[in-house]
Parts: sequence; structure tokens; C-alpha cells
Amino acid sequence: MSASTKPDGPVVTRPAARPRSARAQWNVWLRWLHTYTSMISLLVVLFFALTGVTLNHPDWVFGTKEVQREVTGTLPAGWIRNGEVNWLTVAEELRAQQGLKGRVGDTRADTQEADISFAAPGYSADAFINLKTGSYKVNVLEQGGVAILNDLHKGRDAGTGWKWVIDLSGAVLTLVSVTGIGILLLLKKTRTQALTVMGIASVVTVLLALRAIT
Repeated sequence: MSASTKPDGPVVTRPAARPRSARAQWNVWLRWLHTYTSMISLLVVLFFALTGVTLNHPDWVFGTKEVQREVTGTLPAGWIRNGEVNWLTVAEELRAQQGLKGRVGDTRADTQEADISFAAPGYSADAFINLKTGSYKVNVLEQGGVAILNDLHKGRDAGTGWKWVIDLSGAVLTLVSVTGIGILLLLKKTRTQALTVMGIASVVTVLLALRAIT
């Protein structure tokens, strides 16, 4: 008996895999990009969707209250020299004495009074300083959590870093939309119906926008 053994059946050879068409490659690439950009932007979409609703209904405060308060004090020597206000010193002293926050906004000075304002999302503070005595009064307005979220949505008084977040969020959401439309165009069975729905929705949106501004 021979030491070699014969196979039990015929050897089946698989045909070589057919190369993907350019259309199929585009479909795979678009689906991959759409999936991962969607995952990245889920929280972004949720945030801007919810704050878009609260922006449209400013009376929805969900229990948060607007708080107004007035504080007073006196600036130390050195905040004004030769009739010129040192705004940096003024801002830092007010922050240290009264816990003011936000970015410095408008400043103004005349022969009797100097004004400086601070602003942050949902927050503002306006200080009025007597040029002769250095005494000041600050009106502080804290608008609550919903106002903070609404201002973040608009990028108001949020600083350069948050503006970058908004720009990047817009870029990612644009990419999600474009890849979604690309996938839609590659789907033969539902392409016509989907494009029809998208077209109707676009026309309705444009008509409502035109009605709102006229």
C-alpha cells in the first residue's frame, strides 16, 4: 500500500475575487466616512438641536432664574495716572474684589466717570467708576443655565476657542450631509423617492424662509 494518500474528493478552486467597480468603491468609502463623522458629531447635533429649540422659545427657562445684583467698592491708587485710565489694572482689580468674570468689552471715560463692561455666556457686568474718588458701582446680571447654553449656541461672548468649536462642528456636519447625499445617489432602488422627498422639503423650507423675511 502506498504511503501517499489521495484526497477524498476533487479539489475545488475558488475563482479569483472580482475587483470592485469604482461605483462600489465610492459607496464603501462614503459609508465609512458618513458613519464615523456621524459618530463624532452625535453630541454636537444633540446640543445644537436642543439649544435651537430653547433659542426659539426664550421664555422656556426650566426653573432657572435671572439674578441681578449691585456691588460697590473703591479702586486702590494707581488705576489712573495723568488723567489716563489703566484699563488692565481696573479690570484685574474688579475681578479680584468682586469676582467678576468674562471678557472685557466696551470701555469709556469722560471728565467725571469711567465705564467698563464684562461679558460671558449668560452673564454681563457693567462697572461705573468715579474718576475723582475711585469709588465704583457694578451692575451684575446672571441669566441662568438656559441663557448660557443659548449664548454658547450663538457663540456670543464665548471666546476664540469656542468659536473654533462651532466652526469645526459646522464642517463636520457639512461632511455628514454631503456623504449622506452621496450614499443616497448610489442607491438605485430608493434614489428617486428619496430625492423627491429631499426636493419637496427644500422647497418648503425656502418658501417658509421667504415668508418669514417678507
